[in-house]
Amino acid sequence: MNKPHHALLVHGAGGGAWEWNLWRGAWQAQGIETDAFELQPAPAGLAATTLYDYLVQVRAALHALPRPRALVGASLGGLLALLAADDADALVLVNPLPPAPWHAQLPVREWPEVVRWQGDARLATTRRAMPDADDASALFAFRHWRDEAGAVLREAHAGLAARKPDCPLLLIASAQDEDVPPAVARAMADAWGASLLQTSSTSHVGPLLGRHAAAIARQAAAWLDELSPG
Repeated sequence: MNKPHHALLVHGAGGGAWEWNLWRGAWQAQGIETDAFELQPAPAGLAATTLYDYLVQVRAALHALPRPRALVGASLGGLLALLAADDADALVLVNPLPPAPWHAQLPVREWPEVVRWQGDARLATTRRAMPDADDASALFAFRHWRDEAGAVLREAHAGLAARKPDCPLLLIASAQDEDVPPAVARAMADAWGASLLQTSSTSHVGPLLGRHAAAIARQAAAWLDELSPG
């Protein structure tokens, strides 16, 4: 296939399109136009929002891009990207929340109706969650976290069925990740014959927001280049 010149970037729970700022610059320098959009709550509000509400938005945004197109997702966005992979020509998943059966390796957590990551945000806890980022990046993230729908996270952690994507797949995993253990990405890559990029990032958000995020983005862009014939 030809190298995708367009990519849809899907952010993770509690985040936003801003998570992809470093990736967007790196990919655009490689001739890849990126669209990082904001997942929106259902009309009835965040507490009534479901995973399906988000999935519909991802599919619609992807359909708006010309082919060949790449679909890229991080964390919750990675699971959404996987579920929408039928409409993608290449798939990049960064520390994705995994489908069944790999969901069983995730830490057990309980989620309220609304997870108040914005309302309860503290700079100190943000800094601890981003040990591989600089102080400016941590401060920016602290100011931009958003609340999330508990139902979405409960659905995502319950273990959704997803088949092996038909398109080429790159899995990117942090060396240390307390939210999605790196062994999960390795197991998915082995089972599906996917490419795996193991990074030195020491946090769940490190590949997007850490000091080496731009370099990781360039490695992902290079993987897309390798898909081109000849």
